[in-house]
Order: sequence, then C-alpha cells, then structure tokens
Amino acid sequence: MKFNDLLLKFLIWRVKHISTKNFVLIISGVIGLIAGVAAVVLKESVHVIQGALTRDFHQNLANYLYLSYPLIGIILTVLLTKYILKEKMGHGITDILYTISKKSSIVKRTKTFSRMLTSALTVGFGGSVGLEAPIVVTGSAIGSNIGRLVHLSYKQRTLLIGCGSAGAISAIFNSPIAGVIFSIEVILSEITISSFIPLLIASVAGALVSLTLLGDDVLFSFTLTEGFAASDTPFYLFLGVFTGLVSLYFTRAVGRVEGLIKNVKGDFNRALVGGVSLGFLIFILPPLYGEGYDTIKNLLQGNAQNLLNNSLFFSEIDSFFFMVLFVAAIILIKPVATALTLGSGGSGGIFAPSLFIGGVTGYLFAYLINLTGIAEPISTSNFTLVGMSGVMSGVLHAPLTAIFLIAEITSGYTLFVPLMIVSAISYSTISYFEKYSLYTKPLIEKGDLIYHDKDRQVLSLIDLKKIVETDLLTIDPNASLGSLVDLVRFSKRNIFPVVNEQQELMGIVTLDDIREIMFDTDSRKNIIVNTLMHSPPTYVSSKESMQSVMIKFEKTGAWNLPVIDEGKYIGFVSKSRIFNAYRKKLIRQQID
Repeated sequence: MKFNDLLLKFLIWRVKHISTKNFVLIISGVIGLIAGVAAVVLKESVHVIQGALTRDFHQNLANYLYLSYPLIGIILTVLLTKYILKEKMGHGITDILYTISKKSSIVKRTKTFSRMLTSALTVGFGGSVGLEAPIVVTGSAIGSNIGRLVHLSYKQRTLLIGCGSAGAISAIFNSPIAGVIFSIEVILSEITISSFIPLLIASVAGALVSLTLLGDDVLFSFTLTEGFAASDTPFYLFLGVFTGLVSLYFTRAVGRVEGLIKNVKGDFNRALVGGVSLGFLIFILPPLYGEGYDTIKNLLQGNAQNLLNNSLFFSEIDSFFFMVLFVAAIILIKPVATALTLGSGGSGGIFAPSLFIGGVTGYLFAYLINLTGIAEPISTSNFTLVGMSGVMSGVLHAPLTAIFLIAEITSGYTLFVPLMIVSAISYSTISYFEKYSLYTKPLIEKGDLIYHDKDRQVLSLIDLKKIVETDLLTIDPNASLGSLVDLVRFSKRNIFPVVNEQQELMGIVTLDDIREIMFDTDSRKNIIVNTLMHSPPTYVSSKESMQSVMIKFEKTGAWNLPVIDEGKYIGFVSKSRIFNAYRKKLIRQQID
C-alpha cells in the first residue's frame, strides 16, 4: 500500500477519534523529539570536524592553518548551496519570520536538513558564527512540514514552527524554559494559553533527547562558584549600559559589513574575499575561530591567558595592559568576523556571537574594575555570565530569553537579580537607538513583518495581484465619443481607462465626464476621447505593500486607482475589493 493511502487512512481515523487540539499536543511532542535529535547531530558533527582539523595543532603551525580553514569552509558551503541545495544562506531566523508572515508558514522541505549540512561545514571549519540559528531553522522546517503532512491550518503550522524552535534551543543548551521563551519572544508574534502547552511539550521533549544522548556535554554550561553580592549592584547598572552600547555596535557593525561584502559581485568572488578576510582576522586573533564557547569557558575558569595560546604573535606576552587591549580588540573585531562569514555565503547565526561578545564584555568590565582597585574585587565569572545575558538581550531584543538561558545553563537562579538588571538596561539602551533587532529590521522596513497591529497584519496577508480588476473596458485615446458611448452600453463599470497601443495608461474617462454630451449626435462624431480624459489622482504598483496602497486611497479620497507595472496598464484596484479580501482574511484567521 502506498504511503499516501496509509496517510489518508490515518488522517480519517484521527478526525474520528482524536480532536485537533489533542492531536496538536501529540504532534508537538514528536516535533520536539525530532528537533532534539537534529540539534544533537549538528552539535556532534561540528565538534567532530573541529576536532579532526585542530587535534594535532602545533603552536607555530596553528595560526597558518587558521588562515585557510575558514576559506575552505565557506567555499564548500557555497558549492553545496549553489549546486546541490540551490538555496541562499543568510540570517535563517529572518527567513523563518518572513515565511510565517508571507508564505503561510510553509517552509521548504530541504530546510529540514540543508542548514545542518551547511552550518556544520561553516562552523566546523572555523566560521565565526553560531549553530543556534541553523538548528532553529531546522526545527522550524520540521514543524512546518509535519504540519503540512497532516493537513493542519496556517495557525497550527505556525505554532508547530514555534514548537520546532523551542525543541531545538532546549536541546542544544539543555534549557527548556529558555526554549519556550525564545519561541514566544522571537518566532511567534501572538500566543495564547492553549498555544503555550504545545511549546512546553516540545521544549521538554527536546531537553530529554539532549539529556539522554549528551548528558552534561551540552553546547555550553557552567556551574556557579560565587554568589550575588548586593554591594555589586551599582557595577551591574553600569554593565547594563555598557552591554547595551556594545549590542548597538554589534548590530550596526554586522549590518554595515554584510552590506559591503554583498556588494562584491559573484558568489565565489564574495566567498574568496570574505574567507580570506576572515582567515586574516583569525590569524591575528585566534579566539575568533568558531563559535567561541571555549574562550568563554577559559574566562569563566580564570584562565584568560589561554586566549593567547594559539597566537603566533602574542603567546609569550604576560601583561595586564596588553590583556585589556587584546580582549577589547576581540569585542571590536568579532562582529566584523561574523558579518564576513554570513555575507560571504557561510551558514550560521548571530546567537552565539552575541553570547560570546557579551561574555568577553562582562569579563573586560570586571577585569578593569579589579585592575583599578576602586572597590573590593568583584567576580569576573559572574560578570562574564551576566554580560552574556546583556548583549544577547540587546542584539536579539529578547531579554527574557537571555535571562532564563543564562539562569538555566548555570543550573540555578543565583544570578537572577543581576541578570534582570543588566538585561533590562541593555535592552532599553539599544532600543533608544535601534527599535528592531537584526532579525526583524530588514523585514519591518520592507513591510514584510508587522507586530502588534492587527489591521496591518491582515492587510499584509493580502496579495494585491490577486485583487486587481481587469474587467474595465479600455478605449484608444484617438477614438471618438461615439465609440466610447458604444462601450458604455456593454460595460458594467463607470470608469473607462484610456490606453494606447503600447498598453500605456494615458488617462481615464468616467461616466460623469460624458453624461451631458453622450446623447448629442454632433458631439459623438466630433469629440475625441483624449480631449475628455483626465489623469487619475495617483496610481499603484502590484509590487507595493497593501499598507502603502491604503495610504494612497486615504490621501486621494479615491475609490478606484489604476495599477501600473513597468509603465504598462494592468487594471484597477478598488477599496470595496480590498475590504472584501480583508474581511475574508480576518474570518479565516479567526477560524484557524
């Protein structure tokens, strides 16, 4: 028996015996399990590749290999995506948000594995990005495609995308609460209590897979050895502002450098320029290699000098002043390395780089405080962890995710108060300058993603091309009034577009324009249409957003506007047609 026949029988049985609500709960657990397995496979694949490449590193040889590895990884990724997967890389979470907003939450099937393959190559060979975004894309694709397979609605598919994301984050960090909150803060714009339960189930399932297969060997974890001292609160306040400003620098630096590298024409030219540039940066600053969690672990364990171990130039230097300069250079250059990796065709995300920079920032802040001796020594490990939360909160615009992630990976809530302080201040600081995160900014600027505005959300779902009216009868500008009157007899509309042989709109004539003369015999013979026509108040393009179209209707007071594409007349769009489409979309959303 064919698979489709079995599936059909199962779906019929499901409708008869299991309610949709309960079925979604079951499916969410399955998605969490699969996403958890995917996260474990990706994490292990990257570590196997990195281990094979760096296992026998000698100090004098290591730096020269750093020059070549990132370039090889990016070129392999470009080859894979261009000729086999036929996909474009970039910010994967941005793609998922666009898919939810504009593509009915239908994620391509190939994304259930493509980001795993490409990010394993990119990060395994030292690309300065993280695994979290690729595994979120993988989990989202798993959720979307299972939802499609069992014929669930748009709203339910969107929820399953959130379940896949929650399961993936939960598994990769063994942090089920952070996985749920990440889905709510970053992926899903609307959430209800009934939707919350499937996210919990998926996240727990992902965490159980991680615990079973990896145990304590998750992507990053640390056990706290020092508690929170209330006397350190003023320093945490300043750290919040500092991490907010670092988040702003990270956001703008990544955007600027990605824009520059994407100006290079040709996929392989771009990969070559980006890979060579990245290799050079890692050659100078080896901690930029890969995700950077080993660097954070060294800082947390008080082994900052280990950051210089693989450095060809600085390994023998032992100076407080130089360490400050070295760590500051890492903070300044890491966003550039991340942008070069992504912009040149690599696959990865900004999740890990934001945690990396946050940890280094927190360490530098505490190191400077202790170096100056202006107060009793403060815990560099605590400030490193809280700094991770601060920068992640600012870059991702997800303060709750940042707070609970650090709380969970440290196996306790000892630092909960400073985490809340620093994350809140960091988020408020960057929000003053940047209203949106790196994930959402490009979509919101194009009108492809709308938060917290139901009218605009529904309008964004309407495809203007599908509501263009093409049944209006056109007339040549050189035709007589008599010819136009003949059209009036057959037309059900009172607008007549005046279109020349090149299909260009010259103007419009309405029934009101000819009402007084249309029955005059002489006028019908002697008056030419181009003497009667007038320009429409404005026109729209089928490529415009519905928000822009509605603004034009509001400004002009018109009820109908012509649609022009590349100078050619397409048809008309009317307010009544838009309102009808809006009503249908709104009803459909409520039913879903």
